[in-house]
Amino acid sequence: MTINVGDKMPKGQFTRMGANGPEPVSTEDLFNGKKVVLFSVPGAFTPTCSAKHLPGFVNNFDQLKAKGVDTVAVMAVNDVFVMKAWGESAKATGKVQMLADGNGEYARALGLELDASKFGMGQRSKRFSVIVQDGVVKSLNIEPPGEFGVSSAEAALKQL
Repeated sequence: MTINVGDKMPKGQFTRMGANGPEPVSTEDLFNGKKVVLFSVPGAFTPTCSAKHLPGFVNNFDQLKAKGVDTVAVMAVNDVFVMKAWGESAKATGKVQMLADGNGEYARALGLELDASKFGMGQRSKRFSVIVQDGVVKSLNIEPPGEFGVSSAEAALKQL
């Protein structure tokens, strides 16, 4: 079942690259007591994700922070090494947390998994954004297949 506005974000864990290598990030640490904009992409380095989605959040980072956002993060069903390289190539370091959902467990917990097998990509996450306040979903924006707009940084700014 897909998560809805008003729901508590499910418990889970991501991996991010730390100073000493891969490190776990619990959803409690990510969401509790904070305003977070989390967005998800079907895959790091894929065309729309790299040309529009991640750059939009990098470029609008200061405006998001000015609206009271504590954390901006992206999740993808990719490994932590790919997420680190993608973040570096997009100049996201220090702005957008690059969270690996390597096995797609969190995408499934949200009910937002995507079967991209016909593209040779296996199980992934749908493209979406969510605004979370103290662990509760305040806004959820799920993109229709093949589209990009409602989950953009610009759309998030209008919702804050």
